[in-house]
Amino acid sequence: MSSLDVETKRKLREMGATPLLEAIQTQDEALVLGLGFEERIRIIVDEAHSAFTHSKVDGLIRRAGLRYPTADLRRIDLVEERGLDRGVISQLATCSFIERSHNVVFQGFTGSGKSYLGCALAKQACLHRIRAHYIRMPDLAEAWHLAKDKPQGQMKFLRKYAAFTLLVIDEWLLDPPDESMRSMLLELLERRYDTTSTVFCTQYAKKDWHQRLGGGVHADAIMDRIVHNTIWIDTGTHNMREHTATK
Repeated sequence: MSSLDVETKRKLREMGATPLLEAIQTQDEALVLGLGFEERIRIIVDEAHSAFTHSKVDGLIRRAGLRYPTADLRRIDLVEERGLDRGVISQLATCSFIERSHNVVFQGFTGSGKSYLGCALAKQACLHRIRAHYIRMPDLAEAWHLAKDKPQGQMKFLRKYAAFTLLVIDEWLLDPPDESMRSMLLELLERRYDTTSTVFCTQYAKKDWHQRLGGGVHADAIMDRIVHNTIWIDTGTHNMREHTATK
């Protein structure tokens, strides 16, 4: 395929077809010599689509705000020793739970790898071109506090965090939420219920949640929007920080 003129290149960029333009410009003439027009176009489009997909995935991962950007479900250490079910992890990696709007809870002792698993799951969602986001509960509380002082801040906050197809809340219930935070959590989880998926990473067992959520009607309502259609995974007692440092 002969070189493109300046005007054609400009039009391609103007249409947002830069990956297609780059695929055309980098095509090796020696490798496609003798191929028909349609076959060469197919190769160009395949290369452009691959570049577009990688760029989109990279952007999703970057914007997800992962605590561990290199986390990978395929590289989980000591799966059996930690009591993790390899079959369940493999099933989570398909992201089919997101299609069904199910939640996931990673619960275990400090250092048992909950945050890593949450980030790995969010990254896996990004690889499936699903919009995901990671946030620690203390940071979520701070963002909510700041939003209250801005015009329409609370509504914008709720719209933002309700919109993520997968939301990972790390350090869930590390600090018992105050009344304002409980009201926010109820509204946020109501908006996300049965339409999106939320991952909770926590050191507290389900039996302790109600008390840490205040023990009242808000606690009832919040738990009612979490405990149904949820995959519960015990991350065990094995200290992965110690294991990683030793290794």
